[in-house]
Amino acid sequence: MVSSWLLASVHLLAFGFALASILRRSRGLRRCTSTEDLPVIFSADNGWGLSALVLIVTGVMRAFGGFEKGASYYFHEPFFHVKMAAFVLILLLEIAPMMALLRWRLAVRRGDVPDLTGAPKYARIGAWQTVLLIVMVFAASGMARGIGLDEPA
Repeated sequence: MVSSWLLASVHLLAFGFALASILRRSRGLRRCTSTEDLPVIFSADNGWGLSALVLIVTGVMRAFGGFEKGASYYFHEPFFHVKMAAFVLILLLEIAPMMALLRWRLAVRRGDVPDLTGAPKYARIGAWQTVLLIVMVFAASGMARGIGLDEPA
């Protein structure tokens, strides 16, 4: 009981950190004009990555680790499918910014100036990821309240 509660709490807190991190990274990317802007972007990106890792680990533990209702419940829950679809879209959208930020980090480490022309595009991607993260929260809260399951018409 206590472990389930703590796991759910960490999972929910990770959503808050994820939201703050993606907003911070997107704002930094939107304002990015030189390599002087990169430390803030890299820091926010680290937060985004760490919070995503915590969300994935705690989510898998909750859904399939025997801490919650079990996989059969989640697989039959419509909002779980919404949540997972939003999650997959976030991951797919993350490919381009992640690859660019890796290239930028390597360039900075080598003492080179990275090509920052894609920064506004990655900021827009972050805005879409923010929307999808919010969709995930709404789906999770709907799931927790049983909305969509066996509701009378």
